Amino acid sequence: MDKKALLADFEHKKYGFVDDASIQVCEWNKKALRGEGKCYKQDFYGVHCVSCHQMTPLTFWCNNSCIFCWRPKEYMKTNAPKGAAPKEIIEGLIKRRAKLISGFGGHEGVPKEKFAEGLEQRHWAISLSGEPTLYKELPKLVRQLKERKGTETIFIVTNGQNPSMIMKMWKEDSLPTQLYVSMVAPREELYRKITCNREKSGWKNYLKSLSSLALLPTRSVIRLTLIKGKNDSPKDIEEFAELLEAVQSDFVEVKAYMWLGFSRKRLAEENMPYHEYVKEFAGKLLLKMPSYHLEAEKTDSRILLLKKNSSKYKTKIIDRD
Repeated sequence: MDKKALLADFEHKKYGFVDDASIQVCEWNKKALRGEGKCYKQDFYGVHCVSCHQMTPLTFWCNNSCIFCWRPKEYMKTNAPKGAAPKEIIEGLIKRRAKLISGFGGHEGVPKEKFAEGLEQRHWAISLSGEPTLYKELPKLVRQLKERKGTETIFIVTNGQNPSMIMKMWKEDSLPTQLYVSMVAPREELYRKITCNREKSGWKNYLKSLSSLALLPTRSVIRLTLIKGKNDSPKDIEEFAELLEAVQSDFVEVKAYMWLGFSRKRLAEENMPYHEYVKEFAGKLLLKMPSYHLEAEKTDSRILLLKKNSSKYKTKIIDRD
C-alpha cells in the first residue's frame, strides 16, 4: 500500500493530517464530550480528557513492528522524513481536530460549555501512531507546546529505541510533563519476537533508554502491555519484576493488549486479557517489587497503576474529578 492509499485509509478512520503529522479524536474524547466518562489518564493523573489532542509528528514511521500494534505495522518505515515544521504541525492539527469534533457542537447530548472546552488544547498526547522520537524537531515541538497559552500537560510515549533523542530533549529543556517508555518483554529474545525489531543494537538502545529514566527531571512511566499467552509466564513475571525494580520509574502502568485494528491479523482474541487477569498479573509483580505499591485501577480500560514508594511526584498532576 502506497502513502496515498494509506492517507485515504486513515482519513476514512477520521484522522486529520498535516503533511506526515496527524491527529485523531479517540473514543474517550468523544465520551467525555457527551458526558459518558473519561480516559484513565484523567482518573490517574488529572489531565483534561475532553480537550486532549492525541497526535503524532510522523504517522507512518517506526523502528519497531510490534505484533500487538493496532496500526498497519506492515507499512511502517524506519527512514523517517523531515516532516513539517513544529509551528505548522501545531496550528494545522488544532484546525483538523476542531473540524473532526465540529459535529458535536450541535449534538443534543453535548452542552455548549462542554463543546467549548473540547476546542481548548490543555492536554497533548504525542502517542497516536509511529515513533515520535524519530521526528528530529521533537524538542522544538515540545517547547512550542509548552509556550502555548492554555497548555497544562504534555505526554510522550516512546518505544525507547532512540535514547539520543531522550537525552536531547533533556539537554534542550524540552522534556514533556510525563515520559512513557513502552515495555513488552524483559529479555532480548522475547523483545525481538514481540517487537520484530531488526536493529543490531535494538535491545541495547532500549536498555539505555530505560536506564535514563531515573535521571531525568520529569515524571516517568513504564507502560507494560500484557498479551495473554505471549509475555505472562512465571519466568516473564520474575524477569519483568527484576527489570522494573532496576529501572525505578515513577509509575508503571500494567495494561491489557486490546484486540483491535490490524493486530487482529496477527493475534487471536484469546490473547486479550480481561481486567481480572491483568490485576492478577500485577499482583504477582508486586509480590516481587518491594519498591512499588498499587495506586489505582480502571476496570473498563483494563489497566492498573503502580507507583514507586519513594517517588517525589503527586500522582495527580492537576486535581480534577
